Amino acid sequence: MSARWSLITVTYNSAAKLRQYWSELNLPDAVEWVVVDNASSDDSVAVAQELGARVIPLPRNVGFGAANNIGFDVTEGAYVAFVNPDVTPVLDDLSRLAQHLSNNPNDLVAPQLVNDDLSLQPNGRGRPYLSAKIVNRLRDRGGRDGYLLVAQAGEVLETDWLMGAMVAGTRDRIKKIGVWDERFFVYYEDSDLGLRNAAHGGRSVVLGDIRWIHGWARETKAPSLAAWRLELPSMVKFYSRYPNLILGSSPHRRRVEAK
Repeated sequence: MSARWSLITVTYNSAAKLRQYWSELNLPDAVEWVVVDNASSDDSVAVAQELGARVIPLPRNVGFGAANNIGFDVTEGAYVAFVNPDVTPVLDDLSRLAQHLSNNPNDLVAPQLVNDDLSLQPNGRGRPYLSAKIVNRLRDRGGRDGYLLVAQAGEVLETDWLMGAMVAGTRDRIKKIGVWDERFFVYYEDSDLGLRNAAHGGRSVVLGDIRWIHGWARETKAPSLAAWRLELPSMVKFYSRYPNLILGSSPHRRRVEAK
């Protein structure tokens, strides 16, 4: 049977996360799981194989977007979800995600992510103005009308882009908008994906009635020089591509539909 869903996970020294968040996974025939490993020095490859993934071990770290694209090219599901190793996928929810995408084939979609304590996590995001990005790095800022957005139960929340921890769409749509931009080694590739989808007439939406756990830990909120060294080159590339977002503070997109 051909896979209906393709789950693609990029790992880099992610063995502990895979054990924590994927250990209860029981894949049906209609779902394939491909792990693309970015030259981990731990046992990510062995753990992923033990958990049932088809693993593609890379000889070097090619970055988040490039590894996702490798996974995309070797999978075949009509629906594709890019899912981080620290996210627990609820396979029973895939039918509801597929139904939404069947009715809205130009959408990129995500469940409402929640923290380990089940509190809502803002995986919907507003317009990625430079000012919003900087404020978000310096301090957490939530709120239903701010840059960090959450979908309440019963809501279909339209945002400007989705945090890359979990993004799903139809294979045809992802091909049309051009998959992940490999010039971003890490960071900003999810913002870029959402903006490119919007430029092709699509939406980025969070479904409030579907909730998946994500063990979120943002390194650049802490004083980590290594993390900032990775982020700053992507920041320069992103705002060189979208100079209209360097200045500005117009209201962020947040449109709610009934379920």
